[in-house]
Amino acid sequence: MLKKAATVLLSLTLAACANLSAQGLFSHYSAAMAPTHTALEQGRYESAIKSLPTAPAGPILDGMEQGRTRFIAQQYPSSFSAFQGADIAVKEQQSKAIIQVSEGFNQAGAILTNDNMITYQPTDYELGFLHLYLALNYVQQHKLEGALVEVRRANMVQEAARKIREKELASAEKAVKKKGISDNIGAVLARYPDAGTTLSAVQNGYLFFLSGVLYEADGDLNGAYIDFKRALAVAPNNIYVAQTVLRLATRLQMRDDLQTLEARYGKYQKPAKNEGRVVIFDEQGVVAARDNWRLPLYLSDSRGQGAIYNLALPYYRNVTLPRLSPLKLGNNSLNSEQVANVNSMAQQSLSEGLPAIVVRQALRVLAKDEVRRTAAKNGDDVGNVLANIFNTLTEQPDTRSWQTLPAAINIYQDDVKAGTQTLSWNGQQLDVEVKAGRTTMVWVSRQGNQVSWWSVLLGAN
Repeated sequence: MLKKAATVLLSLTLAACANLSAQGLFSHYSAAMAPTHTALEQGRYESAIKSLPTAPAGPILDGMEQGRTRFIAQQYPSSFSAFQGADIAVKEQQSKAIIQVSEGFNQAGAILTNDNMITYQPTDYELGFLHLYLALNYVQQHKLEGALVEVRRANMVQEAARKIREKELASAEKAVKKKGISDNIGAVLARYPDAGTTLSAVQNGYLFFLSGVLYEADGDLNGAYIDFKRALAVAPNNIYVAQTVLRLATRLQMRDDLQTLEARYGKYQKPAKNEGRVVIFDEQGVVAARDNWRLPLYLSDSRGQGAIYNLALPYYRNVTLPRLSPLKLGNNSLNSEQVANVNSMAQQSLSEGLPAIVVRQALRVLAKDEVRRTAAKNGDDVGNVLANIFNTLTEQPDTRSWQTLPAAINIYQDDVKAGTQTLSWNGQQLDVEVKAGRTTMVWVSRQGNQVSWWSVLLGAN
C-alpha cells in the first residue's frame, strides 16, 4: 500500500511539474511582476508595458494587468481589448464552473507543489475593478450606454464571486475536520501578520460614486441616489460624497433622509445658473504587491530522519499611501478626499481567503512528507535528500493578485464657471470643458512625477 501510495504521489508530482511553469514552480508571481510594479511606481508607463511578464497567470489576470497598464499609458484601444479578453475569460470560467476533471488534477498537483498550480480566480474587488475599467474605457470613448452596462454588471459579478468563495471556505473547513489539523492551522494564523477589517476594505466607494455619476448623467436619479448613498456609507467623512447625496436628496425630496443628512452635513447650496459641475477621480500610486512570508516546520519519522518544511504564505507588508501635491483647477489648489483604499481591499481579500490557503499548506506538508518518508523507507538516503530539496524549492507562496491597480482613489467636485478650465499638476496641463448645467468628468492617474488624464462632458443634470 505504501509503494502504491508513493507511486501515485510521485506521479502527481511529475504531472504538476509538467503543468506548472518554472516561474510558478520555483518562484512566484510578485517576483515576475517586480520590474513592472517598480516602473509603474516611478511613472515609467512604457517601460511598465514592456516589462510585463508573458502569460504567467492565465488570461484573466494577464488581461487585467495589460488593460490597466495600457490604460494609464493612454493606449486606449489595446487597453479595451485586453479588458474585454479578461472579461470573456471570466465568463468562461464561471459558466464552466472550472472544468472539474482539469481543476481536480490541478488541485492534486498543488498538494505536492504549491498553490500556483490552482487555476487563478479573481477576487470580488478585482472583478469590480475589471468592470470599472471597462466602464471607464466606454466613458473615454463617449459611450455612456456601454459604461452603464458595466457598472450594472459589477454588482452582479461580485455577488456571484462571493458565493463561489463561500463554497470554497466551507470545503476547506470540512478538510480541516477530516484531517484533524485544526490546531495546527490556528497556530499558523496566530503568528501570521494581521490585516484590518472595515466596510471600506470590502466595499468599493470608487465604483459606487462612478456608478452614481453615470446614472445621473443618463437621467436615472433614483439609481444615482442609491449608489451615492452606498458611497457615503463607505466614506462617511468624504465631504464631496456627502454634498452629492445632499444635492440629490434635495432634488428628489427625500425628506426623511434630508433631516439626518442636514443635521450632519448642513444644507445643500444650489450653484449659479452659469456654472457647471466638475467631478474629478484622482487615482494615486500603485497597489502593494503580495510578499512572501515563511514559517519553518520540522517533521521527523520513526527512524529519526526528518526534514524542515517552509510554510510559504502570501502577505502584505505595511505600506504608506503616496503623498502627492494637490491638483490645481485654474489658480485654486484642490483638496480632494479619499473614496477608496485599494491596499485595504487587497489586504482584506487575502485575510478572508487565508484559512483556506493555510489548510492547503498543511495538507501539502503532510503529502510531501509522505513522499519523503517513502523514499527513505528502505534506506534510500539519496532519495530522501532529493525529496527534501524538491519540497524546499517548490514551496512557493501564491502571490497572484492584480498588481497594477492604483493604491488609492480620491475625488473632488465643485461647481465652476462655464468655459474652458485648466487642470494642472507638476508642470502639465489639461483643458477641461465646462458647460452650465452639465457635468464634466475628469479621470486622473498619478504615479511618481507623471500623470495620465482626460475629461468628458456628460449629459445634462
